[in-house]
Amino acid sequence: MKLGYVILYVQDVEAAVVFYERAFGLTRRFVHESNQYAEMETGSTALAFVSESLAGSHGFSFRASRPTELAAAVEIALTTPDVPAAFEVAVAAGAAAVSAPKTKPWGQTVAYVRDLDGFLVELCTPMG
Repeated sequence: MKLGYVILYVQDVEAAVVFYERAFGLTRRFVHESNQYAEMETGSTALAFVSESLAGSHGFSFRASRPTELAAAVEIALTTPDVPAAFEVAVAAGAAAVSAPKTKPWGQTVAYVRDLDGFLVELCTPMG
C-alpha cells in the first residue's frame, strides 16, 4: 500500500483551495463542479478537501476543525527550503501564526500556522 490522499473536512472547499494557493503556493489538481471536493498538487500524495456536509453523508461522524478551538492531534507538513519566507507569506494570506521559525537540534527549521478551518500546518525544511 501507499498513502494516496490526506483529506481535510472543511466548511468551504473553494475557500480552502484559494487559501492553500495563496498561503502555501499549492496548485489545484482537481475541483469537482459541485465544489464539494477538491485536490491540491503536492507530489505523490494529494492533499484533498471535502465539504463537511458531504463528509457527513459517508455514514460516520467527526469533530469539525475550527480555528477558535484547540487544534486536532494531526498536522499537515509542507517542506520548503525557506521556512521564514513561507511563514511570512502564509500569515500575510490569513494563516494564524502558532510558532515562528526555529532551528531544531537536529538542524531542521520548523514553523507552525493554522489554516482557515483551524488545521495545524507545519512549514519545515526537508530532512536528509
